[in-house]
Amino acid sequence: MKHLCVVLTEPTQGKAAEFDSYYENVHLDEVLATTGWESAQRFVLTDQNGQKYPLPYLALYEIEAPAPSVVIRKMNDTRAKRPQSESLNRRPAAVWVFSATGPKHRRKADPG
Repeated sequence: MKHLCVVLTEPTQGKAAEFDSYYENVHLDEVLATTGWESAQRFVLTDQNGQKYPLPYLALYEIEAPAPSVVIRKMNDTRAKRPQSESLNRRPAAVWVFSATGPKHRRKADPG
């Protein structure tokens, strides 16, 4: 079954550059290597659309697993294998797992 793990984070105050480098160049690959998850990509909030936002950075992981509980267990069981940078403000970080409810839809090719 296909799942998405959504992680919202922010840097420790005054450590944004270190956070960006750590997350992009170290952390995402460490998560993939230790969990066996399929892919990871990082995003930054660029438009709030007038809504309050919780945290400015989002990491999106694609996972194949039999159940959502397996996703969280794998993340927690492998955490010690991934040293955490002090640039990551862990206090407000948030994690959710979403499970696919149907197939992935793709844009159809233009007929002309």
